[in-house]
Amino acid sequence: MATKKLKIHPQGPFLSPLVAGMMRLHDWNLSLPDRIDFVEFCIEQGITSFDHADIYGGYQNEAIFGEIIKERPDLRENIELISKCGICLTTENRPENRIKHYNTTAEYIRQSVDNSLRNLNTEYVDLLLIHRPDPLMNYSEVAECLMSLQESGKVNYVGVSNFTPSQFDLLQSKLDIPLVTNQVEYSLMHINPIYDGTFNQAQKMEYKPMIWSPLAGGRIFHEDSEIAGRIRHSLHQLSEKYDASPDQIALSWILRNPANPIPILGTGNRERIVSAVTSMKLQLERQDWFELLRAVRGHDVA
Repeated sequence: MATKKLKIHPQGPFLSPLVAGMMRLHDWNLSLPDRIDFVEFCIEQGITSFDHADIYGGYQNEAIFGEIIKERPDLRENIELISKCGICLTTENRPENRIKHYNTTAEYIRQSVDNSLRNLNTEYVDLLLIHRPDPLMNYSEVAECLMSLQESGKVNYVGVSNFTPSQFDLLQSKLDIPLVTNQVEYSLMHINPIYDGTFNQAQKMEYKPMIWSPLAGGRIFHEDSEIAGRIRHSLHQLSEKYDASPDQIALSWILRNPANPIPILGTGNRERIVSAVTSMKLQLERQDWFELLRAVRGHDVA
C-alpha cells in the first residue's frame, strides 16, 4: 500500500504519513546490504522519512545510516532525513560530558548539525529539531542560529521536540521562518497532548505534530498495570469489530486526532511496518474512539 506524502506545514516540508524511527538501528544488527534493503522496503511501503537524533545509538546511529547513503547515493533524493540535537549524553565517545544535560548554544547546534551531515553523508537535512527545551536556552540565540542554518542550505526546515505550547510560541516569536512541527510523545498510555494545549496549538498553527512512542514502547501490550489491562481489553474488543490487530487499532486511534499527527515507528520488523501502513485504512467510529479514551482514563467524559 503506497502512501502519499503529507505537507506538515503550510510552508512545507512534505513527509511520509508514517516515519521510520532510527533510534534502535544499532540494536537491529543489520549488515550494510540489509540496511539498504530495509530503506528500499520502507520506500516501497510509502515510508520515505527517517527520524534520527545525534545521540541515538550513543552518537553512532547516524553514521550507521550514513553508510547506506555512501553506498547508494541515489537513495538520498527519495527520502527525507530528520535529525535532532541538544541532548548531551555521558558516553565513552563524549568524555567531556560529566552529566547528562542539554546544550542549545549556537556553537553546539552548529557543531551538531555539521557532525550529522558528515555522519549521514549528506549535504543537508530536510528537517532539524531542537530535541528538548533547555532551561538555559537563550531563545534569541537559538532562533538566529536556526535561521542561519537554513540560509546556509544545511537545513531545509526547522522545528522542535517535546516543547510546551508556550515554549513553542516563544521560539517562534524570535524567528522569521516557521517552526514546522513539534515532535511529542502521544499514545494510549500518554494522552497529555490532547489536554495540555499541544494539539490545540498544532491546529491553530496548521502544523502536523510528529509522534514518538505511539505504541508506548510496547507497554500497551505487555505491561502489568490496571490501565494497560483496560486498554488491552478494549483493543481486543475493537479488533474483532474492525477485523484488525490491536496495534492497528491503537495507531488508528492516534491518527483519528484532527491535528493529523504523524507517528514514528520504532521497529525494524517488516510485518509490523506493513501492519502500521495498513492501519491508515482504518477509520474508528467516534464512539469507539471515546471507548478507548474511557479505557485510558478509567471513566467516561464529564
